[in-house]
Amino acid sequence: MFSLRRGSGAKFSQNFACSVKLLLDENLSKRLVSQLQEKFPGTSQVELIGLAGSTDSNICDYASEHGYIVVTKDDDFISIVSARDFSPRLIRLRLGNVTNSTIFEKLLAAANSIQRELENPNAGIFEIGSE
Repeated sequence: MFSLRRGSGAKFSQNFACSVKLLLDENLSKRLVSQLQEKFPGTSQVELIGLAGSTDSNICDYASEHGYIVVTKDDDFISIVSARDFSPRLIRLRLGNVTNSTIFEKLLAAANSIQRELENPNAGIFEIGSE
């Protein structure tokens, strides 16, 4: 399991876009989608793609089939993704009850690390923050 934390001196290019797209779980606001497009083009949220109320397993199926990384605050995804040999890959937000702005900032701050870790075929679960 990998932990991604924001370094105090980290700087990120405003023009850098990751080559990954994120699928935000239902527990994350769909309002984040438009904000994340510059860094994570193709990002969506489960409600926006018609998966509102779907099981975590169905969300993982969709993410795997369409090349998404699932972003969630839900611990249940860890066992599902682990049992599937990390398909899809997962970003687990351990941020507690925070604003959308904080989630956005944390994902942006971790963008370079996420991209770098994706080059490791054995990496599958990324954690951002600590509760």
